[in-house]
Amino acid sequence: MKGYTGKILLVDLSTGEIKEELIPDHVYENLLSGVGLGAYILYNRIPAGADPLGPDNILGFVSGLLTGTPSFVTGRWMVVCKSPLTGGWGDSNCGGTFSPAIKQCGYDGIFFSGISKKPVYLYVDNKGAELRPADDLWGLDAIAAEEKLIVDNTKKKKPAVAVIGTSAEKLSLISGICNDGGRIAARSGGGAVMGVKKLKAVVLAGKKPIGCEDPQTMKSISSELAKKMRKVNMPSFVKGSFFPLMGKIMGGMKQTAPLDGMLIGLLMKRWGTISNNTLGITSGDSPIKNWAGSVKDYPFSSYKEVNPDKILAYEMRKYHCYSCIIGCGGIVDISKTSKGEFTHTHKPEYETCLAFGGLVLNKDLDTIFYVNELLNRAGMDTISAGGTVAFAIECYQNGIITKEMVDGLDLSWGNPKSIVALIKKMIAREGIGDLLADGTKVASAKLGIKSKPFAVTAGGQEPGMHDSRMDPLIGVHYSADPTPGRHTIGSGQYYDMLHLWEKVSWAPNPGFYTKADEYIATEKIALKTVAMSCYKELTDGSGGCLFAMVMGVNHWKLFEWLNAATGWNKTPDELMEIGKNIQTMRQLFNVKHGIDPMSFKMGPRMAGEPPLKEGPNKGKTVPIEEMMHLHWKAYGWDEKTGIPGKPLMKRLKEYQVITGEVK
Repeated sequence: MKGYTGKILLVDLSTGEIKEELIPDHVYENLLSGVGLGAYILYNRIPAGADPLGPDNILGFVSGLLTGTPSFVTGRWMVVCKSPLTGGWGDSNCGGTFSPAIKQCGYDGIFFSGISKKPVYLYVDNKGAELRPADDLWGLDAIAAEEKLIVDNTKKKKPAVAVIGTSAEKLSLISGICNDGGRIAARSGGGAVMGVKKLKAVVLAGKKPIGCEDPQTMKSISSELAKKMRKVNMPSFVKGSFFPLMGKIMGGMKQTAPLDGMLIGLLMKRWGTISNNTLGITSGDSPIKNWAGSVKDYPFSSYKEVNPDKILAYEMRKYHCYSCIIGCGGIVDISKTSKGEFTHTHKPEYETCLAFGGLVLNKDLDTIFYVNELLNRAGMDTISAGGTVAFAIECYQNGIITKEMVDGLDLSWGNPKSIVALIKKMIAREGIGDLLADGTKVASAKLGIKSKPFAVTAGGQEPGMHDSRMDPLIGVHYSADPTPGRHTIGSGQYYDMLHLWEKVSWAPNPGFYTKADEYIATEKIALKTVAMSCYKELTDGSGGCLFAMVMGVNHWKLFEWLNAATGWNKTPDELMEIGKNIQTMRQLFNVKHGIDPMSFKMGPRMAGEPPLKEGPNKGKTVPIEEMMHLHWKAYGWDEKTGIPGKPLMKRLKEYQVITGEVK
């Protein structure tokens, strides 16, 4: 065993046919599993121009190559498809318990084509796979459906379930796919693809072992990390109230230098992602008022309500994803805040807190808790939903959306009742909610040209809650990655914590540098963004987590684990070439489907056009087009167009990961 099973499951929902397919070793050697295996299947098998909501689209659930091996923090799974939101490559990443369950059924991935006539779910165990009727599940929210499926299918082992909510059933383009009671693979609109296929859920109850070549070496590497994580803890005197000052100091720094990524581990252990809630606002990392404002618009009197310590006061218990030693997740008690409608919800992530906090100028924490649970149950992406609500409010303030169009709601900034009402309309596709349920891009196109300045997207997807005017390198990833608007691909801050330059020969050492240097398009910046995204693709091909990744290569030893799991003896440089392969395959997918790479360029506000007049990002602009061109050049793609050239395609053909004629 080499960490992977060498096999996938193919399900044709139109005919009901289910079959296994062997995947040759060379695919894994050049693309890993996870997102790489997904790219191999989708690039070669979805015909050019296929309708994302048509039968030719393929929806894949893919586990990581390291998932289930003795490695740590490698239990994440990927959803891949042609995105109905952007029209190009779509992927989304999620934690929980579903990833190892794929491999325990004997597969590295499960792929669906066609469209079922009636609602169904797929059940898989050691005996085989079958499609079962799901008429009684259709119309249930994601959490209720998951609970029923677990009760109905638990024998000796509780199954893992991936399921859609009502938003996906209604084909909302900003819907995702859920597991573990409300965790969501939220981005790219994968839920809508699953909904149109009439596939309510995937239920996995396999018990097959997951092997690797050198388990002892893997255990030794993992033991070293575990010892570090047990020893390091955030000092008890460090409180959430310190973060605004820390953020202000960080935002005002003129120079910077690489940090030890273990700091991320400390923050995640104590608070999870909400450690950035107030730090990000005062540093300039958090976009405010639909990217048009700053901490001046969302001052201490507002952001104190999202103090991470205040959120932890509601925490009932912490939890870890599969194989995770950090444990950033939590369940919070909202029985009182939701007035008895719900008992609990997942601790809202930073992205959710800011999307329904500073982005819409809401200072009511109860509303954030409540909206989080509503969206988790509906299976709607909180980032895109928050971005769309912010867009709607600004359109309302400028007379583009009228009071009549929103049934009399007062869409003023920071109005919690109206925010909740609007979310409920979006989930139900009722009234104005029908317009907004497909995200900002679609809504803006229908509202007309006057709404365009307020439509903040990259390639049609609402960006994460990290401001590219504070970190220009994240702007490159927002714009130049084959899945646009994704905050998890890379940033300057992430790169500084990775320390890739200590193992990868061509990764530049940032050293002690001036922050102003990041606002100039240079080949060094381009190499940083390429190295960062290559390493992230390796991470996603392995089942790894972003927060483990940014702890750095000297702590979270991805290169060493990959060699031990597979029996390979590849250098870090050689493994990074696999990351380049994956990224190139994703970009080729977009080109094949008629996407102009430049069309994914982030919106003007995100680049500081016009520049903000106050706050930590005052006067900052990002030369995003120049940076995109240099990024593509550093990848070996055409510098002007972002299209991988014929030599690269021939190389992928030689690797036998591209089938058919190279044109």
